[in-house]
Amino acid sequence: MREITKRFSGVAALSDVNLNVERGEIHGIVGENGAGKSTLMNVLSGTYPYGDYEGQIIFEGEECRFSGIKDSERKGIVIIHQELAMVPQLSVGENIFLGNERRTSTGIDWDRTFEESGKLLAMVGLSEDPHVPVGNLSIGKQQLVEIAKAIGKHVRLLILDEPTASLNDEDSNKLLDLLLQFKKEGMTCILISHKLSEVERISDHITVLRDGRTIETLSKEDDTSEQRIIKSMVGREITDRFPKREPAIGDVSLEVKHWTVYHPDYDRKSVDDVSIYLRKGEVVGISGLMGAGRSELAMSIFGRLYGRDISGEAYIDGARVDLSTVPAAIKNNVAYVTEDRKTSGLILSNVIRVNETLADMDRVSYHRSIDADLEVQLAEEYRQLLNVKSIGVEDTVESLSGGNQQKVLLAKWMFTQPDILILDEPTRGIDVGAKYEIYQFINKLVGQGKSVLMISSEMPELLGMCDRLYVMNEGRIVAEFQRGEATQERIMTSIIDSMDKGKGAKEN
Repeated sequence: MREITKRFSGVAALSDVNLNVERGEIHGIVGENGAGKSTLMNVLSGTYPYGDYEGQIIFEGEECRFSGIKDSERKGIVIIHQELAMVPQLSVGENIFLGNERRTSTGIDWDRTFEESGKLLAMVGLSEDPHVPVGNLSIGKQQLVEIAKAIGKHVRLLILDEPTASLNDEDSNKLLDLLLQFKKEGMTCILISHKLSEVERISDHITVLRDGRTIETLSKEDDTSEQRIIKSMVGREITDRFPKREPAIGDVSLEVKHWTVYHPDYDRKSVDDVSIYLRKGEVVGISGLMGAGRSELAMSIFGRLYGRDISGEAYIDGARVDLSTVPAAIKNNVAYVTEDRKTSGLILSNVIRVNETLADMDRVSYHRSIDADLEVQLAEEYRQLLNVKSIGVEDTVESLSGGNQQKVLLAKWMFTQPDILILDEPTRGIDVGAKYEIYQFINKLVGQGKSVLMISSEMPELLGMCDRLYVMNEGRIVAEFQRGEATQERIMTSIIDSMDKGKGAKEN
């Protein structure tokens, strides 16, 4: 890609960007949110057609002028976006060949569809029946189905945009090992990721973007340590990834006792007799593998957003409270920041002002009418409080980078003035600079005596931020560690031990 420039409303998102990728390599692309990584890949894949940008794309010696994604796919360039393009209700086989159907003269050849999809699944290490709905699979397996779909299009250059953002460590490692296997077979991959350790592990070259420009490309022979990459990304050194805080922990603020939640569709427990507590001025983490029940616990506590036949008791400041609806939870000064900001957290097509005030309209209303001036004033205060980078509160949320969208989501729930804040994957898919700002904000909140419950799939994040840590597995609390006691090894050991105990109990 030569001297690529792309503008939105006259503002340059990319300025003379150059990218050289060698055949058969894994090439990492890193940068802060808004650096231009996804925009560059959208140019390469034809999402932004020729004429919508300046510069040249040369693929295998030939200049390409794609008018859409179909053109790039015919060349063997396939992109897998961070948000998976799956239709949950359709079968795995149907999803694999969606838009690339196996046809006869009279319609779709279903025998060929499912036979070929089975072979493609085997190539990515899946043994699932291609007839089952793809929505029944875990996120990690759905990610592999997306790769099988790409292989079905005879991919020669595979572009993966944050492929492990929603995966736990185990599934992430399986995916990275698969990419290394594809490399041995001659496939070329471009990997965009904020998980720098993963990029460093498997990439032959790493290109750093900052503010829409190419900063440098590093090879395996160079210093590709996380600290070195971060300095190139942000233009400065970040010596401590987690800001320091002197804990000032007070009385118990929230206590949940014997909390049990059944799956909404199946007769099994998603949360099984869980008892936890939070204290004022404390950050408490919940660790566990994918499917351990962490989000299910958080969502069921916050207005019973998840599950059925929920039993147990909740206490705030020692008094039993009703958290059975979202308004009741908000009234009791509890807030929940979802892990899925784009689907259930924000209205992307609407402006920052509306998104920030939506959870507590009473603060900007009088006799059921919105006070427009007050709404703008308060929304601007929270935009500045969270350091949301935008022109103003009338910018649409979809125009913001992922990190700034996450800040708007935090602002939305801070607007409700909570005392207890539940954060579900609060830094998923955002860069180290934006993460650091969110960590600082969390420290500020607990410094004011508020309580934070943090769920994260990134163990270093939990170990760096939390005063105390619960470990969940199969819907139950299996361990509890104080700050300084927890290590990644002890957390994983507690999970494996609980699995062994559970297996032994079933055998008995």
